Amino acid sequence: MSHLDLIGSKKRKKGERVFRFKSFGEPGYPVEFVGPFRENVKALLEFGHLESSSSSSSCREMPSWSFLLELHRHPPVQILLFVIEEPVEASLNPYCKHCQYVGWGHHMICNKKYHFVLPSKDTAGAAYLSCKGNEAGPANICGKSNNFVESQDHLMHGVFHSNGFGHLLRVNGVEMGSDLAGHHIMDFWDRLCTGLRARKVSLNDISHKRGMELRLLHGVAYGESWFSRWGYRFGRGTFCVTQPMHQKAIEAVQGIPLCLLIHHLGTINSNHDIPIIFSRYQALSDHSLINLGDLFNFMLELKARLPKENCLDTYNPGILVETTCRWSPKRVEMATRVIIEALKRAEFRWVSRQEVRDAARAYIGDTGLLDFVLKSLGNHIVGNYLVRRSLNPVTKVLEYCLEDVSNVLPSHHQEGFVVTNPKVKARYKITRAQLMKDMFNLYKCILKDHQKPGNILSSIPVAARIILDSKYLIKEYCGELPLKVELGFQGKLNLYSTVLLRSSDQEGTGEGAATNKAMPPYECVTLKNNATIDELKKEVQANFREMYWGLRSLVVESVLNLNARGTDLVFGLVEVGRKLVFEGSSKEHGIMKRQIYEFGPNSNNNIHCACGAKEDDGERMVSCDICEVLQHTRCVGIPDNEEIPHIFLCNRCEQEIVLLPNSLP
Repeated sequence: MSHLDLIGSKKRKKGERVFRFKSFGEPGYPVEFVGPFRENVKALLEFGHLESSSSSSSCREMPSWSFLLELHRHPPVQILLFVIEEPVEASLNPYCKHCQYVGWGHHMICNKKYHFVLPSKDTAGAAYLSCKGNEAGPANICGKSNNFVESQDHLMHGVFHSNGFGHLLRVNGVEMGSDLAGHHIMDFWDRLCTGLRARKVSLNDISHKRGMELRLLHGVAYGESWFSRWGYRFGRGTFCVTQPMHQKAIEAVQGIPLCLLIHHLGTINSNHDIPIIFSRYQALSDHSLINLGDLFNFMLELKARLPKENCLDTYNPGILVETTCRWSPKRVEMATRVIIEALKRAEFRWVSRQEVRDAARAYIGDTGLLDFVLKSLGNHIVGNYLVRRSLNPVTKVLEYCLEDVSNVLPSHHQEGFVVTNPKVKARYKITRAQLMKDMFNLYKCILKDHQKPGNILSSIPVAARIILDSKYLIKEYCGELPLKVELGFQGKLNLYSTVLLRSSDQEGTGEGAATNKAMPPYECVTLKNNATIDELKKEVQANFREMYWGLRSLVVESVLNLNARGTDLVFGLVEVGRKLVFEGSSKEHGIMKRQIYEFGPNSNNNIHCACGAKEDDGERMVSCDICEVLQHTRCVGIPDNEEIPHIFLCNRCEQEIVLLPNSLP
């Protein structure tokens, strides 16, 4: 990969445009995304700061752009987004292993990739900025492309091929030391994919939380991955796991009765912690917890409602008042009391900020004080209550409500304000730390370490393994058709088109023969209403030459599913929405053939594994030293924590060697 100088020789200008992180990628911000992916990326980069790339006689340039994104205005915190364009000529390996793993190996290699990177503090040095006033400007980042782009420590790293297919390679949230939560990073990524009109995006779900694998934890609790809230679904399993196998495995683990677990783990295995944990959360729940899915679901939902530990440590009847506050602590506490009482009268329903303010004004005349307290109270604990604040997605109005957390907080006697109910027993109290400890114990004892053969729960390890092997997820944004085809404005016509490369072994003609061959995805071409068939062919030829490495010398010769002369007008002859298949030839396809596809020239790997795998799925494999057949190390009994032996023979070759002396005369 070529050298990438992200410092550049030009300093950034003062007053460079700063974009809101929470809005970046939405329609019209910073640009209207109206075309297919390749056009939308170009339009977006017009708003970026072009970083100068140092040229060298030994390497090619990789253009890059940066966007300054504002995380918070008060205090001012900013982060840099880098977009790095990787031409195929500058890549050490033109083949995409991620495409191979998720089943897109038949796609043609694109001329360009676009890396979208949110660097971390460690990978970018000064990626985060804490500015004061107008004196600070965006920081510069220095690095080499093979170190910077391929770093494992970025907050986010996603890559798109120029045909709109992409891969989310990395998300590092708070668990990995980030200042951004994982769900905020995913919201940002999802906006980018939607705005740019990506076709399909894959990811490898290897996310962890406190030593627990989230695809297993969320699979048991919710029946789907943590990434499913953004629309990512089962794409492809490793070790030949299929979607029906994955679904049945989840249902099997979710449906295990808790009474059965208590009997086997608590009585037979003498694990007395498990029954105690079960009873603890059954007591906290207002409905019966019947099976393992119910229990994990309740625990995760309870965790979302519990305040963070630092909130428990600062449990107080009001809010923390800064020394520079213009109001005394006593006045702030009085205003807090009034607002809490107004919210209690609302009987725990959501009420608008204006309603709360108006109700409190009957007792507090200082509107500035009320505004200060309302702003500060959001998601704070006051006595027995957690004050929730949220933006109504329909009305776009701030709303408040109270949530009674007396049954999950330790008892505290406050001075003259809300006192925790003394009747609540100690076993009903729980902190977030205790909940996470209990969840880890259940995860470890039931889902990971339960290896007792022969009993009724022996299916748990098998089902858990299937869930863990279902880690390649895919979301379809625009699918195979990147844009809604319609009669455009300003005398323009949009059509779908793809190309079928002519080969010597091709038999038959017409649309039926064309669709049975591997073709690039359909692309949208824009024409004037008075364009001819010849002009259409030239436009299609130019588009596919620009996009695909193996079509740089493409010559479009005919339209397979359209009987027309070159001088005929397209408009009127081709109805809106019709898919056109163009036949052509390419010098690269004739010379390199298989090398122009993502699976590469070695796609016929001799993979024949006991699990049924015939293709590379990204898992570790070992090759037989005699027949060179590849198999998963796990499938041949080599643990993941052991090195591959220097000499390895598959079962078939071992048997043949054993029988060899008997076949001699």
